[in-house]
Amino acid sequence: MGFALALGFVERGHSVTVWNRTASKAKPLEARGVRVASSVEDAIADAEIVVGNVNDYPTSAALLSPVARALRHKLFVQLATGTPRQAKEAAAWAREHEIRYLDGAIMATPNFIGQPGCTILYSGEKALFDESSSVFAALGGNALWVGADIGHASALDAAILIVLWGSLFGTWHAAAICEAEGFPLDAFASALGATMPVVEGALKDSLDRIAKRRFAADETTASSVDICHASARLIQEMSKEHRIHPGLTEALETIFGRATIAGRGADDVAAVYQGMRE
Repeated sequence: MGFALALGFVERGHSVTVWNRTASKAKPLEARGVRVASSVEDAIADAEIVVGNVNDYPTSAALLSPVARALRHKLFVQLATGTPRQAKEAAAWAREHEIRYLDGAIMATPNFIGQPGCTILYSGEKALFDESSSVFAALGGNALWVGADIGHASALDAAILIVLWGSLFGTWHAAAICEAEGFPLDAFASALGATMPVVEGALKDSLDRIAKRRFAADETTASSVDICHASARLIQEMSKEHRIHPGLTEALETIFGRATIAGRGADDVAAVYQGMRE
């Protein structure tokens, strides 16, 4: 990812210096017009904007703490993966050392960097984002400021990733069902694509109901908790027959079961959300 970020900047006319803990990984960038620094301090010495892209916040802190003075008054953009709490701690450290700070989250794989549809989230002071928005555009056409709360980029990153992982786990479980029943996966993929408008509609409706706390069934309700719970139990039974890993179906039974015990069976399926937070 760091390699892709560096290329995104330099290919759009920016002067770029990089440093990597493994020097050999950065070496190929020299042929593309990127200067490879010998140390972190060397890398940030002449920079106006410093972008950090390492595994996590503790790694970032270990690398930057010794050079805090050199970062003073520069804009530091944190693209490490972490939690909102870690983002707030990093921002507090930056304020203490008079470092201008934005927190970010890359919602893409390296091959998307620089593409029109590449989304990178930024949170923090809006003025800091605005003054460097043309630089951020080099990394992709969808640079999004998501709020002044420094933790919001990490929060949205986690929210989107859990939807992605949930969808992938569901797809893997579904593929296991199809293979066990001898149904071709290419036909499953085609059918899945055809039903995506229904899935997208259900997601949007659930979010609207959660935001408005509109959980009782009404004229727009497509499915109740009881109907969905019954379907989930049938999938659980089928999965047991085929010895498919029970992790997903057991989770569904737990969540639907909580809603049923709470007397929400006749409510819109979005009412299950009420049991998601203790």
